[in-house]
Amino acid sequence: MRIFHHWQDLPPDARGATIALGNFDGVHLGHASVIKAAHVARPDAPLAVLTFEPHPREVFRPDDPPFRLTLSAERADALENLGVALLYELPFDQGFSHMTAEDFITSVLHEGLGARHLASGQDFAFGHRRGGDAGFLTDRAEALGMGLTLVPPVTDAQGPLSSTRIRRALQDGYPERATAELGRPWAIRGPVTHGDKRGRTIGFPTANVPLGRHLEPARGVYAVTVRTEGGTFYKGVANIGRRPTVNAGPESRLEVNLFDFAGDLYDQEVTVALHAFIRPEIRFSGLDALKAQIAADAAEARRLLAS
Repeated sequence: MRIFHHWQDLPPDARGATIALGNFDGVHLGHASVIKAAHVARPDAPLAVLTFEPHPREVFRPDDPPFRLTLSAERADALENLGVALLYELPFDQGFSHMTAEDFITSVLHEGLGARHLASGQDFAFGHRRGGDAGFLTDRAEALGMGLTLVPPVTDAQGPLSSTRIRRALQDGYPERATAELGRPWAIRGPVTHGDKRGRTIGFPTANVPLGRHLEPARGVYAVTVRTEGGTFYKGVANIGRRPTVNAGPESRLEVNLFDFAGDLYDQEVTVALHAFIRPEIRFSGLDALKAQIAADAAEARRLLAS
C-alpha cells in the first residue's frame, strides 16, 4: 500500500481510484463494508481510502481525554489487510477545517485525486462546519462525473456498529465484544520504555508501553498477545492502570509480561492485543500478595489464551 499525505501533483498511477471516505478510527466491520462497496462498484480501479490525521476531534477538542482506537500506523496496517492499495491520509488542522464542502469535492476529490467512484457511510459529513452531507455529496459527485455509493450501517441486535460503541465496550471491560465488532482483537501499538523495573524483582519482568493518544480501556488485568517489531508473537498477561500497590501517580500505563520470553525490547515498537479481561485493578497489602496474584493472573491468562 502506498501512502500519500497530499492531494496535489500526484503521479498518474495514484489517481483515478475508487475511494472510501471517512475517519476509519478502529477500521471496524462497518468501515470494511464501505471499503468493500468502493471495490465492488469499480473493481477495475485502484482501491483507495481517504482519511485524516490527526482525527478532527483531536483538533476541535484538544482537551478531551485520549479516545483513539487506532493511531496512524495501526490504521494503515488494518486498511492494507483489507486490500487497500492507496491511502490518502490528509493532514487535518484548523486551516484545512475551513475548506468548504464544495472545495473538498471539487479541488480534492475531483481535480486532485481524479476519483472515479466514491463510497461513504450515510452519515458522512465534511467541509467547513460539516456543511456537506450525503445529499450534497450525491448531487456534486453526479455533476462531476464521479460515481457514489452510500453504504448503510452494519447492524446487529444492539443496533448500528460504530467506533463509539467499540470504545464503550473497551471502557466497560469487554474486549471480546470489541474483537467481534472489529473483526480482530483491539491492540495498542507503541514503544517499550524504561519503567521502575520493579517487576523483575518479583519474578515478573514487564515491558512498559505508554498509552499515548490511545483510548484507555477498563483498568485491570488482561490476557494478551504481543507482536514484536520482527513479527514474532508471544502470549502474555498485562495490567492497564495506575498500579495502586506500588505507585500513587496519576498516569496510567500498560505493563505486559511476555510468557516464555527472554530478551530486551527497550525502544522497540510492540503491538499488544487485548483478548480477555481477567480482573479489575486493585490495591494489595504488599508485594507478597501482589506477587501471588500476578502468578494467578498469569495462569488464568495462559488458560484463556489456550482456549
